[in-house]
Formats: sequence, structure tokens, C-alpha cells
Amino acid sequence: MPVDGIYEDLTLVRRRARAVFLAVAAVLALVLVYYWKVQILDHRKFAGMAEANQTRMRVQTAPRGLVLDRNRVILADNRAAFKVSLVRERIKDPADIFSRLSGLLGLDEATLRARVDLHKDLPLFEPIVVADGLRPEDIYPIESRRREFREIEVEAEPQRWYPGGTLAAHVLGYLQEPTPAEIRSRPEGRLRPGQMIGRSGLERVYDDLLRGADGALYETVDSLGRVQSVRARTNPTPGTPLVLTIDVRLQRIAEQALEGREGVVVALDPGTGGILALASNPTYDPNKFITRFTPAEWSQLMTDPLSPLENRAIRGLYAPGSIFKLVMGLGGLANGFVDPSTSVYCSGSTEIYGAVRHCWYEPGHGAMDLENAIKNSCNIYFYRLGQRMGIDLIAAAAGRLGLGRRTGVDLVGEKEGLVPSTQWKRTALKAPWYPGETISVAIGQGQLQVTPLQIAALTALVARRGEAMPPPHLVAGEGARTDAPAAPE
Repeated sequence: MPVDGIYEDLTLVRRRARAVFLAVAAVLALVLVYYWKVQILDHRKFAGMAEANQTRMRVQTAPRGLVLDRNRVILADNRAAFKVSLVRERIKDPADIFSRLSGLLGLDEATLRARVDLHKDLPLFEPIVVADGLRPEDIYPIESRRREFREIEVEAEPQRWYPGGTLAAHVLGYLQEPTPAEIRSRPEGRLRPGQMIGRSGLERVYDDLLRGADGALYETVDSLGRVQSVRARTNPTPGTPLVLTIDVRLQRIAEQALEGREGVVVALDPGTGGILALASNPTYDPNKFITRFTPAEWSQLMTDPLSPLENRAIRGLYAPGSIFKLVMGLGGLANGFVDPSTSVYCSGSTEIYGAVRHCWYEPGHGAMDLENAIKNSCNIYFYRLGQRMGIDLIAAAAGRLGLGRRTGVDLVGEKEGLVPSTQWKRTALKAPWYPGETISVAIGQGQLQVTPLQIAALTALVARRGEAMPPPHLVAGEGARTDAPAAPE
């Protein structure tokens, strides 16, 4: 090819390359101009369109399962209520929003801030419940001024309600919001801020059953949070109802008997192990945990010297007193130290191990066999029996009858109690056991400690003539749990 032809072709290539470059540059320039227009000139327009059509997912809280007594009387129910949540990423002036919400909700600013601060580690877009259990008239002032409160969400949800107030409070237990640590420790989505979970009683032991499964609602909302359309819905699954062995009529009688005094009443069906009544006083209203305490109210509850939250039936430790003479009699018979006709003379006092011991009946009961010694609760008879048996045989007899260990009731935090022995004292107190201590234990005193439920189970076992009884339980049928977690001693 001639040299001139080569240069002509090269010139042509350069012209075409320049044309392509200019075309590409023009296209890029148009793109940049359009991008600039969208980002700068039309920013407000498109931002408003996006903001006006957001998709919001709302959890549909599942109603907790009903709790009913043996006659199907409702002890724990649900009712419709509203809750108010704060979305922190929408807040522009924290002081202003807390001030305005405080006035509308009737809560002081410190309480509102404390509820938000409790979950400060959660993502800013996560709604935090600041008030719940609200009635329609409570939320009307907020809903009527929706444009002023873009930072909040108002939702309807089923709320736990105990129609009897304090009735069977220690049986039912109460609900509380999970702590941030609890939320983090569970699989994602299983717990969330503002949700209520069982904290004590049956509400805690059977929480997974009672809670059911939440649903979800996917909505398109405008900039004020108003629903434009529903895109999808997953319906909640209500919790499983629980039918109890409790008879509400007997429960009321038990609680009335305790009014104005500290104490416990336990009524147990020896045939089944079902608990017919369990009352502990002083008590509390579990509804208060739903409507929430003020800091002052919570402080007062926590510092109350009478500890109304304590279930004395399973956590109160007491010297059993004369009812322990049943254990002594059965242990003496089983080990051959007495028979039904064995007689001990009670003159009102006796000397044992160099100390004078008295019967509660000062004149003395006279000659007592085993049956009459139990019937008349004669101390002298059981002092002498305890002297013959010794503490370790007494401890073994008590253990066989269920003392010194949990009954297995389906409640949280049951205590074991204490049946002392020589080994226990060496291990726990680093001291030897003295024979005189045995004499106190023989009439249910000394270091012996039991719970009221253990004593109820003991008497039921005696009523069954020693035939093993199912563990005491509160939930009827096969749904009862026998693996309720224990609380720290």
C-alpha cells in the first residue's frame, strides 16, 4: 500500500475516534446534568414521594392464652388497649418531644426518658414503647394532632388483664417487659422492646405456651404514618389456654382467711396432687405490672419489709412445729423404736441430757401411746423418741417423706428447706452435732426448715397411707410441667 494511503486511513481512524469520543462525552454530560437535576433541583420532590410511600412492618401481638380454674372461671384474660412507641431516628428536638408527650400521657419526663434509655443500645429505627395499656380517650389527643407527632407510633394490641385483681396472684404470677440483655440473648425477633413476658408464677413457667406466635402487618404509609394500603398480613396465633386445678371458690375463702395477717393456705387433693387453693399474704395486684409502676411505686414495692411478691407457700421457710411429730412417729415405727402400744409417761416435764424439757401441757398428759401422743401433741413422748432415734435416722425418715427437697410443683423458685444431720452441720457450719439439738428437732424446732407446700404434701402422703402421690401441680391434665426452674436460694 502507498504511504499516502496509510496516512489517509490513519486520519480517518482519528476522525472517527474523535467523533465517538465526542458522542460519549455528550451522553455522559447529559447523564450528569440529569443526575444533578434529580439530586439538587428535584431532591425535595423525590424525597417527599419516597417519604410519602414507605412500607412499615407492624408486629401483630398474639393474645396470651387464657388461664382458667378447674370450673372454667377465667383468672387471666386479655382486653383491647393501645400503646405509644417512640422512634428515635425521627426525633429532631428531644427536649420538645419529651415535654409534649409528658403532658399528653400524664407521665413525668424522667419516666419517659428512663423508658427510652433502657433500650438505648437498640437501632434508632426500632420503636420503643413509652406508654401502654391506654384507652381510646387516652390516645385521642395524640391522634388528633398527628402532624405534630411524627416521632411516635400508636398501635392497638391485646393486653393481659386479671379480672380478680389480687386473686391467686402468686399462682398466676405477673408479666414484665424483657430487659435489653434478654432481648439480645434470644433468637432474633423472639423478644422485642415493649413486649410482655412471664416473670413469675405460671405466667413464667408456661410462658412459651401462653405467648403464642406474633403475626405481622406490612403497610404502605404516608409521611404522617397514615396507612395507605395493606401489602401483606400474617395473622397471630393465640397462646394456648391453661386449665388449672385451682377451685376459685376455695381460693377466695383461703385469701379471705388471711386478710390482715401474714400467712399461707395450701389445699391439696391427695388423690391427684392437684392444688385446689394456694394463697400467700401479703399479696399484690398483677395488673399493676401491666399498667406499669412509677419509680416511686416500684421503689416502695421493692423495699416493702413484708415482701408481697414473695410466694411464701414455696419460698417461705419455717420450723414445722408439732406436725413434724407425724414424721417422728412414722420414723420410729419404721426403725423399730416404737410400736402403736409403746407407752411414755408425761408428767409435764422431763430431764434429758442434763436439761429440763417441758411439755406444752404443764399438768402433763399421763401415760401416752403413739396414737394419743400424736393426737395430744405430747412433747415428752417425742423427746424420748428423738433421744432413741438420733438425728441421722430422723433426717433419713424426713427425707423419705419428702422433706429437704423440692416437691416439683410447676412454679418457679421453690426452695428445698433444710433437714439437719451430723454431716450437714460438719459441712455447712464446720461444727459437731450435739445430742441436745436432736431433742429440739424431734418436736419440729431447731434448725429444721420446711415450706408450707412440703407440709401439705406430707399430710397428703399420710392420708394416702404412704402410697406415692403425683407431684403437687397447678395445671390440670398432662400439660403440667415438673421441671420448673429453681430460683437462687
